[in-house]
Amino acid sequence: MRCDPAFTPVADAFRETGGGGGGGAALAVCVGGRMVVDLWQGTADADGVRPWERDTVVNVFSASKGVLATLAHLYVQRGLLDLDAPVARYWPGFATATTLADLLSHRSGLPAVRRPLPPGSLFDWDAMTAALAAESPWWTPGERHGYHAVTFGWLVGEVLRRAGGRPVRDLVRDELGVPDLWIGLPASEAGRAAYLGPPEAGPDDPPSPLADALSEPGSITVAAFCNPAEQLTPGLANTARWRAAEIPASNGHATARALATLYDRLVSGAIVGPDVLDRAVAPRSEGRDEVLLAGTRFALGFMLPCEIRPYAPNPRAFGHSGSGGALAFADPDAGVALAYTPSRLVVSASGPDARWESLVTALYACL
Repeated sequence: MRCDPAFTPVADAFRETGGGGGGGAALAVCVGGRMVVDLWQGTADADGVRPWERDTVVNVFSASKGVLATLAHLYVQRGLLDLDAPVARYWPGFATATTLADLLSHRSGLPAVRRPLPPGSLFDWDAMTAALAAESPWWTPGERHGYHAVTFGWLVGEVLRRAGGRPVRDLVRDELGVPDLWIGLPASEAGRAAYLGPPEAGPDDPPSPLADALSEPGSITVAAFCNPAEQLTPGLANTARWRAAEIPASNGHATARALATLYDRLVSGAIVGPDVLDRAVAPRSEGRDEVLLAGTRFALGFMLPCEIRPYAPNPRAFGHSGSGGALAFADPDAGVALAYTPSRLVVSASGPDARWESLVTALYACL
């Protein structure tokens, strides 16, 4: 483990997050291109016996979207993709008149498929991409935004697959070159995966429009989160099938060290140049979200600090949270990147995870 003495308050805050609820977590922080915090604690198995190790990986859910976005902007840098080009240029037969920028910023109007999808669809790349290519948008692309909770991965991922000529899992591994970062965990690494505890409600989680929408059959929100219905299977994320699948919006597996390294490389210019990064992280979607029914902010693939996920004090920070408490972000002004990867899942419809608040507050006080 590592902690620069100047960041001891961050380590103290991290230790305090381990109390109550069991499980384990890891935290990594880079400042100015140097990893100053690299810590882990707790246990990684269902029985609370196997200790969390340096190489323990965990499913980070929607924090995976930031990984996919990074790959997209790398391809923009190389001239393989044009953000303003119609998706059909790269994906012949794609019916919706929308752009890659719209896909990345949750503006394409394709957060869900309307018709109930058959069993197995969640794990069938061709079935999901074919359904999305034929789907009619829920709103006029570009005019509004709504969180593409799971479809984001197949939409952006299929464009990347066609541009890169290989499955997304291979592109992430080979093009980004960050150890211990995967979309779909290889079978050879399955023994390193942390067990995810049953989701817990966040403390004092207030009623939200999202919760109401999830009880309305036929709503965009229900379709986005519940179709394919397999997403609702209890304990799904602990199954070998889920871990090995290619579901880029939500089944990325990583160490905190890997995610912090990725974001540190982004802000340092090691992945894309400053002009590409500036465009990538500029706000594109702000205000009421058609799916989450609250205020959200998105850049091109990255979630920005917003009403429902105020994860950093600087509105220019960019990154992505994941269901249950995973978080990875960078602050280009402070030159800092942070990643937090817990196995204890605390789910809240809105607001920051209390564990983030203590970690981020301690970090900024040390800068």
